[in-house]
Amino acid sequence: MIGRTRIRGRHTGGRMRRFALLLSAALALPVTAAEVVSVEQLDITRYAGQWHEIARLPMFYQRNCVGESTAQYTLRDDGLVGVHNSCRDKGGDIDTVEGVARRDEAHPGRLEVRFAPDWLSWLPLTWADYWVIAIDPDYQWAMVGEPGHEYLWILSRTPDMSRTRLDELKALATAMGYDLEALIVSAPLR
Repeated sequence: MIGRTRIRGRHTGGRMRRFALLLSAALALPVTAAEVVSVEQLDITRYAGQWHEIARLPMFYQRNCVGESTAQYTLRDDGLVGVHNSCRDKGGDIDTVEGVARRDEAHPGRLEVRFAPDWLSWLPLTWADYWVIAIDPDYQWAMVGEPGHEYLWILSRTPDMSRTRLDELKALATAMGYDLEALIVSAPLR
């Protein structure tokens, strides 16, 4: 059993115990493509705000990003979630992209995102799966993926993460069937 510990003035025993149980349960499952599951509960109000990318699997749209990748989520009056992604590119400039996300009411941890213009929103291929597959009870870190194992992001409210936490999340992703050989760690670890 993990005891109650105090790190930087915060008690973490309960969170660590819950995470250890989740990780233990996930590691006991056989690895298949069907294992990518979204979290059962996601408070979109608490999820809103700024997130820093800690690590990701390579993807075409981020091919020029070399650091300082962030995602800003805002709640909109129409029920959608505004998405503002940015990163520092190879030339030192900040690249940004605007999009929207829509929630799946039957599965709170599942969203779909679109970065195409509004007039293309009726096309099904303009929406991509965005599943929150792990979330800190205090919404300080999250892991986002999708059922095809192609995309994965590890996010934090702060621009860095402990190596221990990253290793725990990588183990959980591996248990869900992700191949992390190409994982890009894009933020400092402590």
